[in-house]
Amino acid sequence: MKLQNRAGQPVPQTVFRTRRDHEWVDVTADDVFAGKTVVVFALPGAFTPTCSSTHVPRYNQLAPALKRHGVDDIVCISVNDAFVMNEWQAEQKADNITFLPDGNGDFTRGMGMLVGKHDLGFGERSWRYSMLVKDGVIDQMFIEPDRPGDPFEVSDADTMLAHVAPDATKPLDVTLFTRDGCPFCARAKGLLRDAGIDFDELVLNRDYGEVTLRAVAGASMVPQVFIDGTHVGGSDDLEAWLDRRNAAAA
Repeated sequence: MKLQNRAGQPVPQTVFRTRRDHEWVDVTADDVFAGKTVVVFALPGAFTPTCSSTHVPRYNQLAPALKRHGVDDIVCISVNDAFVMNEWQAEQKADNITFLPDGNGDFTRGMGMLVGKHDLGFGERSWRYSMLVKDGVIDQMFIEPDRPGDPFEVSDADTMLAHVAPDATKPLDVTLFTRDGCPFCARAKGLLRDAGIDFDELVLNRDYGEVTLRAVAGASMVPQVFIDGTHVGGSDDLEAWLDRRNAAAA
């Protein structure tokens, strides 16, 4: 297998067969790339572990930062059909990304990235890579190393953002443990929304139990707020954390 870096070359002139509102819609390469700056990341398959747990979620999270620095669209391409790609996008809640099906592998073949995954029962699929495309011409490619398995080292969203905007500020990773009907939880969520900070919410007896909360936070009261791996505490603690953050930025 020879994986060629095609920086400086135009993208393949192929047609993506997409589904919108229960109708077939043909999307050409020019529709996707002409006159735009586009980040593309390609991967072996929808609903597969690394693709679902890391590759797609992080690009979806960093999409606003990429767009603030001149990227018009972030595109995920896989050798899957339109029905699978649409369902995968919905399952991932990846509204910041455009999912394009390459069911016949035409685009991937044109990129020289179509590889055999017959040992897994996948047939032919895309090698994992990412690229920055400007007005239909490949500006930069990050191709995973040519070795057995499914390496995932350079095609990630953080590498792409570092290339596009080396000094860009990355979003905070924030998680709230809450319960339904908790006024302090509502206050914590309001504080974060007012600060423009996205967060994941885990709800008691839906996403976790009290044992999990005590094990993770060392507490049994909600809300419990975690930011970038650090336990901040409840809503009052969050307000104090935000005040310190605002003061440091002033």
